[in-house]
Amino acid sequence: MISRRAWLAGAALPLLQGCDTPASPLAGAFVGASPERGHLLRSAMAQAPARTQRTRVLIAGGGVAGLAAARALRQRGIEDFVLLELEDQAGGNSRATQLQGLPCPLAAHYLPLPTDAAHEVQDLLEELGLRQRVAGRWEYEERHLCHSPQERLYRNGHWQDGLLPLQDIGAGTLAQYRRFAARVAALMRSAPFALPAQRVPFATEHAALDAQTMAQWLGREGLDDAQLHWYLDYCCRDDFGAGLESVSAWAGIHYFASRHGFHAPGDADAEREAVLTWPEGNAWLTQRLAQPLGDRLRCARVVSRIAPQRQGVTVQALDLASGQLEQWEATHCIVALPVFVAARVLAEPPAFVREAATTLRYAPWLVANVHLRAALDDHGGAAPSWDNVVYGSHALGYVDAGHQGLAQRRPDSPRVLSWYHALGLAPEARGALLQQPWQHWAGLMFDELGPAHPDLRAKATHIAVARYGHAMATPVPGLVQRLRANPATPQAGPLLFAHADWSGYSVFEEAFTRGHLAGLAAG
Repeated sequence: MISRRAWLAGAALPLLQGCDTPASPLAGAFVGASPERGHLLRSAMAQAPARTQRTRVLIAGGGVAGLAAARALRQRGIEDFVLLELEDQAGGNSRATQLQGLPCPLAAHYLPLPTDAAHEVQDLLEELGLRQRVAGRWEYEERHLCHSPQERLYRNGHWQDGLLPLQDIGAGTLAQYRRFAARVAALMRSAPFALPAQRVPFATEHAALDAQTMAQWLGREGLDDAQLHWYLDYCCRDDFGAGLESVSAWAGIHYFASRHGFHAPGDADAEREAVLTWPEGNAWLTQRLAQPLGDRLRCARVVSRIAPQRQGVTVQALDLASGQLEQWEATHCIVALPVFVAARVLAEPPAFVREAATTLRYAPWLVANVHLRAALDDHGGAAPSWDNVVYGSHALGYVDAGHQGLAQRRPDSPRVLSWYHALGLAPEARGALLQQPWQHWAGLMFDELGPAHPDLRAKATHIAVARYGHAMATPVPGLVQRLRANPATPQAGPLLFAHADWSGYSVFEEAFTRGHLAGLAAG
């Protein structure tokens, strides 16, 4: 449930042009991660610890990596550990909320079926009953696979199936689709990619791709079609938080080559990538990782100092409920924090942490969940889908949070749409995220989706806006090569580092694998 701030009722936004039905007042609020909590580091550091406690392993950070580390410790029979988390619930970018009683994601909302390179993730899915071996083959629980129709694109006043622009494209566009598909396939053969990326060597060809932006690589390849560029830019913003001009060509190729490649229209082998998804998004997974931890999971803790000692490590954290500073003594500390945070709270950051903190760039994100009193009217073409994107938009479209419902919903039944917006790496983006009121972001959402859904504003009743100032590391040119100089689990004495930041980009498979490996090495 949304608990941080009360709804701000009665703040009606202007009607969008074309809406004939009067709009009801729109209630809204910021929800999710609290930007103010990180600023409490200073007050925490000014206090003396109220009490000192001991544990064998302390995990700092309760995102996917921290939860995976806790699971790995338990699998080894190590139950003497504590996990400290800043927010009121664990999960990092995989948390959820409810809007008018309907579950919806606060950020990450799906998980592609993992390849064999992500065998730790495969094991988790088997443990949770999401996949099982039947007649010698792995099968996934269909209730959790994204139901059809999966995705559609609004372009030229019409919805089309799939997100790659196909309607009214010329022979030149189709030829470039095929050339790009051929280049991706050739790179998959000559310099294999994997997810997690660490499962294959970083080859010379990878380094060459990592040294340039995706836009530069496309230019050198003579791939300049506007439709292809829009689609690839969308893919980069979706996974990395920034577009073709910002992310490296290694990242742009990795998006396709680490999974099933890129398939041009008419490709006989083309098959839409299957994904697992839930109304609450990936919180379905993190809630099940957190549930067995009991009181070993301590939420609302601001980790303020991590200091290695002659034997072990001392960790200090502000308990937001009591206002007191706790001190923990442990044999090992798994630092499952974003690198820029780790560099601030470590008493003496190792050189590799300082270097990574100065190199990493973070993309701010915004997720707005909007509650509708009834289904939206629709233009012709493809049917309403799980993922719905507007061509040419700077945002990422919306996901129907209730798409996985087994019962056929009536058109007049309420529902929640989750709208995603990656703000990119412009210097002013993060400031705008913190300074603008929620009504500003609601207005952007209505503007973006208005051409496809003129009745959206009239049917919206509540909106919950989640802000992420440092949502994800963006793999800019040169970043991945520098990070790959570190081992899979960077370590400094009793400190083990586990976060998707060490991969240079943020996806579930990277975070979970790094957390799992740290949990195997600690204690």
